[in-house]
Amino acid sequence: MPDLNTSLHVDALRRFQRARSMPYRLYRAIRGELSAKAIYGLQWGDPETVEPLAFIKKRWVLPYVRPDHNAVEIGPGGGRWTRYLLGFGKLYVVDYYKELLEELRKNFNQPEIVFVHNTGTDFPGIPEGEIDFVFSFGTFVHLDAPLIEAYLHNMRAILKEGGTAVIHYSDKTKVMAQENKSFSENTPDRMRAMVAHAGFQVVQEDLTTMWHSSLVRFTPESRG
Repeated sequence: MPDLNTSLHVDALRRFQRARSMPYRLYRAIRGELSAKAIYGLQWGDPETVEPLAFIKKRWVLPYVRPDHNAVEIGPGGGRWTRYLLGFGKLYVVDYYKELLEELRKNFNQPEIVFVHNTGTDFPGIPEGEIDFVFSFGTFVHLDAPLIEAYLHNMRAILKEGGTAVIHYSDKTKVMAQENKSFSENTPDRMRAMVAHAGFQVVQEDLTTMWHSSLVRFTPESRG
């Protein structure tokens, strides 16, 4: 299981960048597809066209986007999901890899976006109790339990009371996850336990839409 020092994501970014070499870009431009396919991460599915991802966008993302709210996206990649979060008053995009934040900045550099380079599981520069919505897709599927637990603990501090988090994670009860060596050892039962231990309560789950993973939505338990 890759740890935070793995080159997995940076290597994938470099493959993506090579694929955008001039001959390849000219070919795509002729096909009229360059502008639609220029975001790193779309090679794993476009929420505009892939039905399960379109469903997740409609059910798990868009209903929470509000201009008077602030949000965090963990592991934004090239912006596959970031583009749907631009309606927030402030959007913190958090990643461990500077190269990926630089790639994201090429596509999205709106004034409401704050680029945050973290040390693995923290949220530097994000004030406590400021965030209404946390979203992550395609990142926690690669994180082992200790990293997930640390992220959840730190997430508890930045989320407002009544805030919401939606996390996409590896589900090894599914065959496709079992066959994917880069997916972490996680299950819905284990994820629920980690969420509860960090001081959250599970509000909603989706165990069926994705063939190798699941989603969980949770909110902070009352401190009172």
